[in-house]
Amino acid sequence: MWRPFVAMLGCLIVGETALMAEPYIPAQDSTVLERLRLNAADPVARQTRALRKELAADPRDLTKAVQLAAIYLHLSRTDGDPRYLGHAQATLAPWWPEPLPPPPVLLLRATIRQRLHEFDQALTDLDRLIQRQPAHAQAWLTKATILQVQGRYGDARRSCQVLVRLAARHVALACAADLAGLTGQSQAARESLKRTLSRPGLPAAERVWLLTILAEMSERTGAAPEAERFFTEALRLAGKDHYVLGAYADFLLDHDRPREVLALLQNEVRADGLLLRLALAEHSLGLPAENDHRTMLAARFAAARERGGSLHLREEARFTLALLREPDRALALAQANWAIQREPWDARLLLASALASGKLREAAPVLDWLKRHHIEDQRLRLLAAKFPGWTS
Repeated sequence: MWRPFVAMLGCLIVGETALMAEPYIPAQDSTVLERLRLNAADPVARQTRALRKELAADPRDLTKAVQLAAIYLHLSRTDGDPRYLGHAQATLAPWWPEPLPPPPVLLLRATIRQRLHEFDQALTDLDRLIQRQPAHAQAWLTKATILQVQGRYGDARRSCQVLVRLAARHVALACAADLAGLTGQSQAARESLKRTLSRPGLPAAERVWLLTILAEMSERTGAAPEAERFFTEALRLAGKDHYVLGAYADFLLDHDRPREVLALLQNEVRADGLLLRLALAEHSLGLPAENDHRTMLAARFAAARERGGSLHLREEARFTLALLREPDRALALAQANWAIQREPWDARLLLASALASGKLREAAPVLDWLKRHHIEDQRLRLLAAKFPGWTS
């Protein structure tokens, strides 16, 4: 759902100011994060433990609360574990109910809501932050990301344009190129991003962001060797980044390379999205491990439904279609997901579910979206061509 390194500019937020820098990666060495995966050797462990202890004594220490919540957000991204989002929200509890909390809390609350797919609430927070701090580049970047996910491309483009005067040149360019590459201008967008990557001095995290955009754009337009080169370079720099791992696993699955997915994800069973891709690879190979992983996923999706929210709709639709082989239910899930987010994978699931269920008319919103916005995605257009009357 959300774009890689959306919080690229944001990070260690102190008091009323968001320091403009590369993505926040805590600098301390080690600390245990209770009952989650971190251990004493992890570079964030000691800082996390110290901040938790200090906040236990004074929960309203804004600076420390913002620091700890930012760490949890970083961990939720790298590990793909939604429990970290709950920890981040709990850390901000003294300010969470306020309609106008301090600006750093507004930004973090918007980011948490974004990751929970509460997009309208996140946009409300971002608009309030921008009203108070019109030059807040991170707020504009996050807003552009959410608007693109919602399919509101004109609004997203306007937010990217604001970044031209607020952020580093490559940030504004990447924001605009990501959007342009989806909506009919992929060749120019790719060349622009390649030129940007060739410049020395980009922080590693921001290189990963640009590489991932380029990899996905190249894959959508059929340039598989180039896409793989960008994915592998992004993984080399990013390590165990949940988003990049998932995107590359999708690439491998689409190119009938399930054994490489096993090697990539064999130890990544905590994040639902990565476990799903592992199970899909096992299914392709006819491995018995698929049965256990399918059972685990079914239990996790059932628990998510009980909690409410829409965080897992895309993954559950894919699971239901590909592993449970229940196209009618998959279509209902894909439609509910499409009402919330409109990225290529969301479109792909709705088209595939409509075809599998024989309910071709249900794909009309996606077919209209493809035409109206000149979406560049070869796999989507191959699916669309299976519908009567489709003309690109």
